[in-house]
Amino acid sequence: MPKKVIILGAGFAGLQLARRIRNSEYEITLIDQYNFHQFQPLFYQVATARLEPSAISFPLRKVFQEKGNVHVRYAKVQQLDMELQDVVTDAGTFEYDYLVIATGCRSNFFGNKHIEEFAYPMKSTPDAITLRNRILLNFEDALHAAPEEQEAIMNIVVAGGGPTGVELAGALAEMKNNILPRDYPDMDFSRLGIYLVEGHGHTLANMSEASQRKSQEYLEKMGVKLLLNTMVQDYDGKVVSFKDGKSIKTRNLIWTAGVMGNVLEGITKDLIVRGNRIAVDEYNRLKGHSNVFAIGDVCYMETADFPNGHPQLANVAINQAKNLADNLKGLLKNKELKEFKYKNPGTMATVGKHKAVVDLPFMSFQGRVAWFVWMFLHLMLILSVKNKLMIFINWAISYFTNDTTLRLILLPTKKQEEMVEKLD
Repeated sequence: MPKKVIILGAGFAGLQLARRIRNSEYEITLIDQYNFHQFQPLFYQVATARLEPSAISFPLRKVFQEKGNVHVRYAKVQQLDMELQDVVTDAGTFEYDYLVIATGCRSNFFGNKHIEEFAYPMKSTPDAITLRNRILLNFEDALHAAPEEQEAIMNIVVAGGGPTGVELAGALAEMKNNILPRDYPDMDFSRLGIYLVEGHGHTLANMSEASQRKSQEYLEKMGVKLLLNTMVQDYDGKVVSFKDGKSIKTRNLIWTAGVMGNVLEGITKDLIVRGNRIAVDEYNRLKGHSNVFAIGDVCYMETADFPNGHPQLANVAINQAKNLADNLKGLLKNKELKEFKYKNPGTMATVGKHKAVVDLPFMSFQGRVAWFVWMFLHLMLILSVKNKLMIFINWAISYFTNDTTLRLILLPTKKQEEMVEKLD
């Protein structure tokens, strides 16, 4: 009988691994709580109505249509039993010979239940759709809101000055400057305040000083109000308060300020390290478990080059999956495992049209060229030719018109809400 490999999670790491071992002698089961792969770097473009959700999401069963040894299961994992080698889900129990945990990360609210309840995260396609509805409904509400409610409606606060926060704030600023005045000619959008809150003294903390400085310059020119060296303390759905005692009235707090590993029930506490990540060795194995691996954002591997673990980036996840795929194939031939070694190819972020920053190992550059590089590389990472074409067409229309046609408010019906409740 072929050995069974279970992969938990169909993000960059899990999907890459499944695709690379699908022609092997393994029997593969890919389990995810969604039936599609999500391209996380472009969630913010769904949230700001630049792209449709289907453009950055791809059905998992479509990927493996011709592969009888790959089984996709739409399920939520409830518990792992590494002694019995079982994965318990709401769709049944699955046995494995090798287990790969690629469950990614989720928003870290740092224990603040109020922020978790009232703020809007952006860690999945459904989150991005919810945020799009919230942003568009916000301006519909502004048309008939009482004067005392206007300030909270017309303030949007983005918490977190990393790439996601910077890109989202820039996209919102472009909506304010180019699109919303045409959609709502009877509204004064000079009153729309877009705030980017960052606990450090600069945006893009993991990039070069030149990129940090340029990103802040871009944002300020676009009208974004930067609140640096500022920490969010609490949020009650109406007012966001900061640790320095100041506050802003807002109905719209978007949370991009931190992530934590999405660790499953059954992982022992001794394997969980800072950031709620799972400690692994240089082969991505869980310590003490020769047949259990973790890859991507959920794992934590210390090396000489990365003493604090690898950055939680798509490129790291993809390369860990490639290395593990080679190792799993090698195990079938009794070969020794290869260590995972990562060379950082660089980082990048976009702020708006012709405004991006790119850091490579040997140089850093910003502006128009950086923006085209950012678009090209992200387009190449999209899974299918159809999705690439959809995104390219939308970007081309937006480039020449400074507009999109995707500002649709699609709220769940009562039947959909009942269906979700039953699934939960």
